[in-house]
Amino acid sequence: MRIYIVRPGDSIWSISRIYGLKPQDIIDTNGLESSAKLVVGQTLVIPTTEKAYRVKMGDTIWSISRKFGVSEGSIIRLNNISSPYGVYPGRIIRIPMKEKNYGPIQVNAFIQPSTPEKDTQRVNEAGKYLTYIAPFSYHVQPNGSLKSIDDEAVLKAAKANNVAPMLSVTNLSEKNFDTTLINDILNSNSAQRNLIDNILSTLKSKGYYGVIIDFERISPENRTSYNNFMRKLTAELHAQNYLVATALAPKTYDVTAGAWHGAHDYKTLGQIVDFAIIMTYEWGWSGGPPMAVAPINEVKKVIDYAVSVMPPKKIMMGMALYGYDWSLPYTPGGEFAESIGNQEAIDRAGKYGAIIKYDQKSQSPFYNYRDEKGVEHVVWFEDARSVQAKYNLVNRYGLRGVSYWVLAKPFPQNWQVLDSMFQITKIAK
Repeated sequence: MRIYIVRPGDSIWSISRIYGLKPQDIIDTNGLESSAKLVVGQTLVIPTTEKAYRVKMGDTIWSISRKFGVSEGSIIRLNNISSPYGVYPGRIIRIPMKEKNYGPIQVNAFIQPSTPEKDTQRVNEAGKYLTYIAPFSYHVQPNGSLKSIDDEAVLKAAKANNVAPMLSVTNLSEKNFDTTLINDILNSNSAQRNLIDNILSTLKSKGYYGVIIDFERISPENRTSYNNFMRKLTAELHAQNYLVATALAPKTYDVTAGAWHGAHDYKTLGQIVDFAIIMTYEWGWSGGPPMAVAPINEVKKVIDYAVSVMPPKKIMMGMALYGYDWSLPYTPGGEFAESIGNQEAIDRAGKYGAIIKYDQKSQSPFYNYRDEKGVEHVVWFEDARSVQAKYNLVNRYGLRGVSYWVLAKPFPQNWQVLDSMFQITKIAK
């Protein structure tokens, strides 16, 4: 797999000629329409499996393998080299691409149930690349009961794709993440008992493999109470062979104040649960100023802290499958940005004649355009380059894997990049 950046004058046909491919190979790999208009600056995933290299003076199989980050054995096998002297200056040898060279990881995706048809399609499209899927979400009630959702289509499609469903439980209410609701539960033994019983009952009746607890905006004074609840929950679920995970707000040190961050104790929760999903996105958010949704420089700061206090193999790094389109000038409290997917962003750039640029600091693509009414816009989104940068971070730190928010809008390139780099672990039977 290679990532190609479209240049002026490029066409799918001309790019296919460069790599010795059929145009349809590029169309299929990137989920394009046959008549798709390429946009300058957009990425294309090229499904190549090898490249050519002319041996230079002083090269050895070992030095060449180091240069390209592949094994000596893979070069020897691909070129039928029978002795150390099989490489000599001027010889053209084939270099295998680093396909699945980064080993196994686990992958989770959240999905907001819609219609049975859409839910089935979304799970089928991504199922090959997922370890877990989490329908979002069952809402906890004041007495510890759970308000269910229509997850039947997701569960059926998950089973067909050998994806393990995880029960997503939140403290969402009409008030968004409800501080009063979760504080009351964490200070009530009976509500906690009822909640644990209801979680267990749902796991058994629906066939879930475990639970992801996503309690947010907990008052920081209830930090210890939240840890203790997670201890009780984990002990009881582990006794019946269920997994327990939690979703955590991103932070770069042990923040102990504030409802969004204070109660999320990375170190202690990392000791308790099977894995933690760190929500490393929403720096750029719909109501905030325009910027990358998940800038790699900010994501790295969070992961640096996380791996300092919890085992890397318990960390699933959050990844955004979306971007935003802001109207300019940005006004605090003004119009919210529109959520936009990868293919939507590229199509919109083509419609308005925009050139896609790439910000090196955040490792994120963006572009500006002016709409029919003369309003200027800026779009920040994700592409093959930006997700590859994040996957490199996962590999560098030896993390458990990644967790996507959210399966909704097509992003074929993401799955191609993921699949080319890692082996996706499946635990569902």
